[in-house]
Amino acid sequence: MVAQTKNFISEVRTELAKASWPWDPKEKGFKKYKELVDSTLIVVIAMLLLSGYVAFWDFILVNVVGQLTK
Repeated sequence: MVAQTKNFISEVRTELAKASWPWDPKEKGFKKYKELVDSTLIVVIAMLLLSGYVAFWDFILVNVVGQLTK
């Protein structure tokens, strides 16, 4: 069991060394994660825009259906 665990950890380290990470390993501090932060910011902005669009049309349709069924 212990040998299997050590073998697994060794294989994981080998595979992670082959992976390409979304940051430059030579950078230090916050700059290291610039691409990650930029991508996260784009996703957050897109979600805010999408939620605003859905909320706008929900508001319009609730009022239209409310007027039609009054």
